[in-house]
Amino acid sequence: MATKNSVICAALTALFSTAAFADASLDKAPTTGFAGTNGGTTGGAAAPSTAIYKVSSARQLVDALKAQGDNPKIIKLYGTIDPTASDNGGPYTSKDDQAARLQIKLGSNTTLIGVGSDAKLVNANLVVNGKKNVIIRNLNINLPCDLFPVWDPNDGSSGNWNSEYDGVTILASTNVWVDHNVFTDAPKTDDKLPIENGKIKQCHDGALDVKNASDFVTVSNNRFELHEKNNLIGSSDDRTTDDGHLTVTFNNNHYLNVGERAPRVRFGKVHIYNNYFQGSKTASVYKHQYSIGVAYKAKIISSNNAFDISGASSCPDIVKNPGSSSKPGAITDTGSLVNGNPLNLASSCSQSSSVGWTVPYSVSPMAASAVKASVLSNAGTGKLTVN
Repeated sequence: MATKNSVICAALTALFSTAAFADASLDKAPTTGFAGTNGGTTGGAAAPSTAIYKVSSARQLVDALKAQGDNPKIIKLYGTIDPTASDNGGPYTSKDDQAARLQIKLGSNTTLIGVGSDAKLVNANLVVNGKKNVIIRNLNINLPCDLFPVWDPNDGSSGNWNSEYDGVTILASTNVWVDHNVFTDAPKTDDKLPIENGKIKQCHDGALDVKNASDFVTVSNNRFELHEKNNLIGSSDDRTTDDGHLTVTFNNNHYLNVGERAPRVRFGKVHIYNNYFQGSKTASVYKHQYSIGVAYKAKIISSNNAFDISGASSCPDIVKNPGSSSKPGAITDTGSLVNGNPLNLASSCSQSSSVGWTVPYSVSPMAASAVKASVLSNAGTGKLTVN
């Protein structure tokens, strides 16, 4: 007969050999977002042991990606991955050199995941272009700085500097899950950039952008911080082929001191729920301008988000059309709060509510009053176990 102690030991062994030490590199996208539809997103979960890599340099990362192409693969990142490291050619030497080495192109059926809380990607842009079934998780992404920004005198009333390269760019791709990462301009924040032509010589572009008719994308449990133009969904009013595409879910993300585009949407069917936004209308750097941009033909369903924005008092401080007033979009909202008070989008914001679609998956968002504590405890890196 088994003793009481042996029963307890057996139970503990079972517990710690399963859920307690589950390897997040094998996770698939949850069904509570678009990446869980269209057959689901599994990344490299089907990879054989010969296609599971542990890499600690940009050269090793690029080699692993090239070796497997679109075959299933799991790539686990350790330490700092920097394309300008000596083993990968050193600092960028020209505009063309930066374009060639900074963009790290992921194949289909890929899981790219950091190990621990300190896996970091610097001087790089992860690109998913024309691919499917990709997972990016648990990475600290220091947003790249374009060394050759271009001055456009016709951008705005007094001109602006324009730069290229996001942290993550998703183009013409399907079933992509971006989860539990940190995106930040730090250490090269905007207050450390020079002033030329009377404007900050901006070297950062987007944090994470989704373009070119991509579909079935979930962006969850990330922290976006210290950045100006954060998430662009749809690149241009003229790209009408995006209409009916750009199906994206944003849930349980933390937006901390983000100026705008959280997200800005053109054309897309975008579901935004249970995100937590923190910022200030009077901040000296990354001053909050708006959170949700309802641009041309946007079709946004928002629910149960929490906005703690110092200086914000009503819906127009949070939701706006950042484009031409002659090219509106549509948005609905239920249950969101601004500094503890109802957002009241339907009565306070002059936006159409004719989104024309319903969320195609089952989800029960938590109350907005519970979002802050939940997101602060869960978003970002270091929350996943990767063996």
